[in-house]
Parts: sequence; C-alpha cells; structure tokens
Amino acid sequence: MTGSFSARSAQKNKRDFQTPKLVSLVVPVFNEQDSIGKFVERIHEVLDPMAPATDYQIVFVNDGSQDASEFAIRSLMKNDAHIALLNLSRNFGKDSALCAGLEHAVGDAVIPMDVDLQDAPEVIPEMITKWREGAQIVNARRVDRSKDSWIKQRSAAAFYKVFNSLAERPIPANVGDYRLLDRQVVDVVREIGEKSRFNKSIFSWVGFDTAEVTFQRPERIAGRSSWSYWKLWNFALDGIFTSSTVPLRVWSYVGTILSLASFGYAAFILFYTLFLGADTPGYASTVILILLFGGLNLLAVGIIGEYVGRIFNEVRDRPIYIVRSAHGLKSEK
Repeated sequence: MTGSFSARSAQKNKRDFQTPKLVSLVVPVFNEQDSIGKFVERIHEVLDPMAPATDYQIVFVNDGSQDASEFAIRSLMKNDAHIALLNLSRNFGKDSALCAGLEHAVGDAVIPMDVDLQDAPEVIPEMITKWREGAQIVNARRVDRSKDSWIKQRSAAAFYKVFNSLAERPIPANVGDYRLLDRQVVDVVREIGEKSRFNKSIFSWVGFDTAEVTFQRPERIAGRSSWSYWKLWNFALDGIFTSSTVPLRVWSYVGTILSLASFGYAAFILFYTLFLGADTPGYASTVILILLFGGLNLLAVGIIGEYVGRIFNEVRDRPIYIVRSAHGLKSEK
C-alpha cells in the first residue's frame, strides 16, 4: 500500500521513541574505492547525534570489486565498530548484492542505499521518525533529478510509466532502493525465493503500512557510475518480465486479432477471384504480409524467450549470491 498510513494503524504500530533501536544500512559496493571514506564520514555526521536512542551498523556488500574497495572498507573497520563487510565471490549485480545485505543485516530496521551519496543521508532521521511513528516502509522519493542527464531523466520517467501500466503492483515513481524497511518487512522479503530479482517490485508487492520522505538527488561525490545505458535497458527488461505476465497476455490478443484479419483477407481474395475473375495482384502485398507476420512472430518468440530464460534460472535453483568472506557482522537477532 502506497501513501499515508491510517491513524489506527499508526497508533497500533507506534514504537517507543526512547527504546534503543538498531538500524542497519545495507550498502552494495562495486569499484567505489574513492567514495567509501566520504560516505562513512557523512553517515557519522548524520547518525551519531541520534545516539543512544538509535544505534546503527553499516553493512558494506563488496560485489566483486576489482579496485581497492575491500581494502578501503577494512582499513576503516579497524577503528570503527559500526562497519561490517560482506565479500561476494564475484560480481553478481546490485539486486543480488542487496539481497545478500538484507540476509545478513540484523537491525530492527534496514535501509538500503548507494555509497555515492546520491541517496542523501540527511533524510535518514526523518525516515526513522516516521518508522517509530508506525510506518513499516518509508520510501525516499527523489523530487529533483536535475543532476541526472536529460536522457536518464526521460528514460526513467518512461520506465516508471510503462512498468506501472503492466505490473501487478505499481511501484512509486522516482523511488529507488533507498527506503527504510521494518524488521518484519525484511523477514518477509527474505522468504521470497525468486532468483531473478527486481527489488523495487518486491518491496512494493509485500504491502505493509507505507510513508514517504522526499529529497533532492545530488551529484555523485566521486568516480563514475557503472550503469551504462545498455545495463539500464537490460535492468528495465528484468523489472518488467519478472513482475508482470501482461506482455504474454497481450500477444494472445494480438494473435487473435491478426488471425481474424488474415482469415478475412483470405476470404476477400477468394471471393474476389471467383466472382470477378480477376487475377490477384500478388508480389508487393505478399512480401509485405510475409515480412509483417514474420517480424511479429519473431517479436512474440523473443518475448516468450525472455520468460523461458527466467524459468530456466529458477529451475536451476542456483544461489542468488555466494559469500567469499564476512567481517564484523553481528550475530543474528
């Protein structure tokens, strides 16, 4: 459920502001050695003043980085008990890394966020306040994406529009993985066994009382994004095909309409030739129809192939991620 939570639900779920709580920040990292130190410094500035009512841990998930990201994190761990590190055996992708972080984070609430500080840490206290008031999910919505390129802004808007027109459960526009999840929500998400994961859709699908905070998306503090337009395109396809069967259903209707049109056209040609005795003008129209239906068939087969490929991944039942090593993680709650 997206939007404001009811007063009755808020009263029911309201948490004591004075009871100490642990908040886990889950931070996937891939070749971000220049951002890590600045990220930790900013988190301390924001969350240290909230002690002792709120304690926190930063769970870095090293998603197969090939730079000095692991060294940078482990160097900070020597003097910072808030930091924990989970090293994956290779690069599994952001959604898999986030899944690993959710599996190992033990906080009463969990906040997935990016290390580049485009997910502004300054809204975390507001998110925690809404959570303590009863919300079980607190979405962080980007109200200003002017720092993104024009193409990225337009493609993101188009994706949310297309996705929400097709998906079983819509996702809030301009809300990424950055949000607060109550422990109950995290436990439910952990029980979902999908191998092809699109976390934004999963977070929306599980429901629960939801609130929202807003922020302006700043520029990256260092480095360059590893998300190319090709990766973003494939990410969008994964989101649509793992969250909706509408593309398959559409082709049932398209196939029915085209079949009826084909039968009608065949009947027209037959009667035209029988009763008027005219030769059928053939070449151009035949080639056009062959190309049209051949192209549509290939498109339909391609869509079916997208679903079959994902079924294949589910049937193989391989793990979503593999942990190479873990450091500084607290025991399970």
